[in-house]
Amino acid sequence: MRRRDFIAMLGGTTLGWPLAARAQQGGPMRRIGALVPGPENDEQEQLRLAAFEQGLAKLGWIDGRDVRIDYRWRAGETDRARALATELVGLRPDVLLATSTPTLAALRQATRSIPIVFTTVADPIGSGFVASLARPGGNITGFILNEPPLASKWVELLKGMVPDRLRAAFLFNPEFAPFAGEFFRHAEAAAARLKVELTAAAVRDDSDIEDALVALASLSNSGLVVNSDAFTRIHRHQIIALAARHRLPAIYPFRFHATDGGLISYGTDTIDLARQAASYVDRILRGEKPTDLPVQAPTKYELVINLKTATALGLTVPPTLLARADEVIE
Repeated sequence: MRRRDFIAMLGGTTLGWPLAARAQQGGPMRRIGALVPGPENDEQEQLRLAAFEQGLAKLGWIDGRDVRIDYRWRAGETDRARALATELVGLRPDVLLATSTPTLAALRQATRSIPIVFTTVADPIGSGFVASLARPGGNITGFILNEPPLASKWVELLKGMVPDRLRAAFLFNPEFAPFAGEFFRHAEAAAARLKVELTAAAVRDDSDIEDALVALASLSNSGLVVNSDAFTRIHRHQIIALAARHRLPAIYPFRFHATDGGLISYGTDTIDLARQAASYVDRILRGEKPTDLPVQAPTKYELVINLKTATALGLTVPPTLLARADEVIE
């Protein structure tokens, strides 16, 4: 499905925007460069970018009329991300959009002058991208994906779903998630309180994922905690399928994991974050500086439970957990 179809599905087309939103027509064409970690055919990437474009359009910036948006895809690998970032910077855009920690790192290396707005990035202070949330400094600002203490909630929710679990693995990619150590520290502290043995499982490709889950499944009473990095987003279908095959209860960081068949998810709304990013791009295009736009931390988290997956795993979801859920998939 094309991104234009996603925009319509999200609730708007250019024909429906009010005249006030067309104020930029007739002015000079502005340029936005976007560096995306996933493949172009990934539905979730398309949904996020459709939300971004829809947010821009409602503010008067329509792609192809008031702005030109240049996308570069599959920027997950470090070397490729750097090459694509350099290519985008060479187009001399007015503002850049980074949609993951690796893409932000690549863009930051490529330019210290062109404004960069990020979304779905975790721990921007710890990663050295900004000086503080209130005064980011430099040319970077944006919207935080998840903060490290959230990892403790993942462990608590997994234990609440399957109280008999004695051990769990924390799945992450160190290249996509240099912040994972801080997330793991919080997860490990929660696991210790709950008497769960938690181990770190670093994965870098498809075979690593399979090896990690096979090893975990060989141990009785095991569960899985999936970190919120771009690698686990891109490889979600493989992770979900392997967890089902090996009958591993797993908690994931985003709603789409649960809708794609994962057992339980808890995290922020990535589509809403993309829509919010459009507001900062708009303000920068109108003359504001990134250093004057505070980094926004997430304020809302959603808990989603997939009852079909629970049944397939032979699990009974505790009523207390069902009562807390924002969405139950039946």
